[in-house]
Amino acid sequence: MSSRPEMPGYGILGPDQGSGLMPWSWARQQLSESRNYWVCTVRPDGRPHVMPVWGVWDADELWFSSGLRSRKALNLAHDPRCTVATQDPENPVVVEGSASVVSEPERLARFTAASNAKYETDYPVSFYDPAVNGVYVVAPRWAFGLRHEDFAGSPTRWRFDG
Repeated sequence: MSSRPEMPGYGILGPDQGSGLMPWSWARQQLSESRNYWVCTVRPDGRPHVMPVWGVWDADELWFSSGLRSRKALNLAHDPRCTVATQDPENPVVVEGSASVVSEPERLARFTAASNAKYETDYPVSFYDPAVNGVYVVAPRWAFGLRHEDFAGSPTRWRFDG
């Protein structure tokens, strides 16, 4: 379901004004084409932690990896809730959800193939050994996007079941 987010003080137009509510397909394209993503997690003491990652948008989920001893992996082990944003600050898409750890060999192989294709790398599936590197998948609970050229008339929020 899409709607106009509340953004008091920004002069945001109604959902039928400006370019109107954007389709989810626009957000999917931004998520697919982003080279880098910002992942925000929460430390056990409540402080935020933000780091850039490579990732793959596949089947309406963001996939990324991280060493299990990294701060973001430790944070996700404590609290899987996270926020992910695309790299483009002028046409951003922000997704909020919970990260799940992927350990099934066929899913790891799928992520490896997609990541290698996107980043022109040649990592073997063993690089994502679940004992060393975590592969995470984030399905959105809600997402937000806007287009710079219609700042007041494009902001859109999408909500998802789950």
